[in-house]
Amino acid sequence: MTLPTIRFLGDAALLIEFGKRIDPEINARVLAAWQAIASLRLPGVRDVVPAYASVTVHIDPALPEQDLLCARLLALCEDLPFAGRPARRVDIPVCYEPAFAPDMDELCAYTGLTASEVVSRHSATDYRVFFLGFTPGFPYLGGLDSSLAMPRRETPRTRVDAGSVAIGGEQTGIYPSASPGGWRIIGRTPLSLFKHDRQPSCLLAPGDALRFLPITGAEFSALSVSG
Repeated sequence: MTLPTIRFLGDAALLIEFGKRIDPEINARVLAAWQAIASLRLPGVRDVVPAYASVTVHIDPALPEQDLLCARLLALCEDLPFAGRPARRVDIPVCYEPAFAPDMDELCAYTGLTASEVVSRHSATDYRVFFLGFTPGFPYLGGLDSSLAMPRRETPRTRVDAGSVAIGGEQTGIYPSASPGGWRIIGRTPLSLFKHDRQPSCLLAPGDALRFLPITGAEFSALSVSG
């Protein structure tokens, strides 16, 4: 087990690193640290943000004795148990039909798979939500079948529809809102992953276990109306 390290990011943040790679065990330590630090509500700590292998602690730059805070956080992370909160299972309905999957043909040509094989493999995996980033509510998911990996588009789209399910390299994710994006779109969910007036605003959270459930276009329409 690699011991965590801590360093300053400018004068308003600390970076606690647990490793240098995308790995479920490292991420489990990250999420346990994130939850533990956030629960302490330490004076001068403004926010705690997890990533793949690190936690960023945003602090008040005027906070005195910042070195003591660093030592306290490092000691906490070194003694932390691996387990964080129990994984929550979340099912995400996805329509993989052509109207919602503009990059499916290119993915099939690149991988040598049929569209039905792509859907079968993409929806057969339990994914781990490593963290949320890029835009509010965007989940970076681990667990993609390696046969589905494909590089991102050379030229990103100026607009990707909200709910688009996409592949970027060896990862898959979901666009919570309309935005530019360069990942390969292979489907869309009718669920809203982010609503600013909902509590919690993000449908998913780091550490969640996620499974995609294929649905038809008719089911997509029905869920869109009911949701």
